[in-house]
Formats: sequence, structure tokens, C-alpha cells
Amino acid sequence: MNIANNLDTVHIKDIRPGLKNFSITFIVLDVGQPVPLKENREVRTLKVADSTACINLSLWDEPGASISPGDIIRLNKAYAAVWRSALTLYSGKNGDIDKIGEFCLVFNEQLNMSEPNLNFTNTIGNQPGSGMGVNVNNSLNNGNANNIGALQNRSSASLPVPPSGVDRKNTSRYSGDREREPPMSSNKHSGKAGQRGGGRGGQRNIIRNEKR
Repeated sequence: MNIANNLDTVHIKDIRPGLKNFSITFIVLDVGQPVPLKENREVRTLKVADSTACINLSLWDEPGASISPGDIIRLNKAYAAVWRSALTLYSGKNGDIDKIGEFCLVFNEQLNMSEPNLNFTNTIGNQPGSGMGVNVNNSLNNGNANNIGALQNRSSASLPVPPSGVDRKNTSRYSGDREREPPMSSNKHSGKAGQRGGGRGGQRNIIRNEKR
């Protein structure tokens, strides 16, 4: 039985928060590094696209590990939710992930559905199995749909973030960065002030001596 026949097929540009139980076909542009979680599990964030737009896809465990950039995937029983103000695509429970081809799908990166939107509120809460990439690069390739040949020499632009309730220490893109120390105050002005003060003091002493 073909599950896809019983599901609505959706284009990425038409995905909205709360949309669920649909089918979607896309090409994988980037696969983020796995984030290890408890119980020997891991989550990855992928950047995927079709001819209409691109979006972040969060996958757990083996399905995420078996997918590579350039793979054309049909995802059945998908759903969409908001994570950290960004629309994210997920594979639903008992969802099917089928590889149907490679390198032969026109895609569009200009419209990034996962751009952070402060008007969104998180719709997945503490739901397990959720994760998303942070600030995925939305490069514009001449403003048009792009040929998959542009995938060559691409570098992964997404890093996954574990779901709420999971220790996210050292998993953020910027977690390893030290806080910037405030710039040291310059002594240039204080030196001038001292010079001015000293100069005025010397003038006062001369005037006093003349009066005497």
C-alpha cells in the first residue's frame, strides 16, 4: 500500500505551523553534525529544499545518519512546528523516509521558511524528538531556483540544537566562544586632563609669586 496516495502533497512554501500528516518531496542541501543525547540517541538538522523554498528538517538517529547532501527524499507523515521562532519540518511517528533519487531536482534557496520569525511562538513545547538548526545560511544564487550542481563544494551550514529538557551545554554554535571583555579605558584623555591640570596649577603659582 502506498501511504503517499492517502496523504496531501505539500510544497515547502506552503508549510505552516501546525500542519501535519502530509507528504513532501525535497532535495537535501546540507546535513548538520549530530548532537549526542541521552540513551545513546542523536539528532541532526538538515537543510532541504524543493522548487519553491527551503526549510530545516530535524531527524533522529539512523534516518539522519543515512542521508547525504544531494539525496532526493520523499517524506510521508510529516508535520511542521515552530522551534525557537523558526518553522521546522519533522518526521511524524511511523513516518516514512524514502530516497527516490539523486542530484536531479531544481531547488530554491531564496525563500527560507526557517528564517527566525518573532511572530511565531513555539508550538512543540517539550515534545521529544525536536531540534533545529540555528541561523542556517540563506544564500541567494542569482535569486532563482538553483540547479543541484551548485551543491558541489558546499559546506554544511546548519548545526542542530537538542530539544527542550536536554542538557544543551556546549551544543550551541556560540557555546565555545568566550564573552567579550569590555575594552580597556584609554589613558589618553586622563593624561591630557592631568597635563591641563598641571599647567593651570603652574600658572596659578606664577601669579601668586608676582603678587608677592
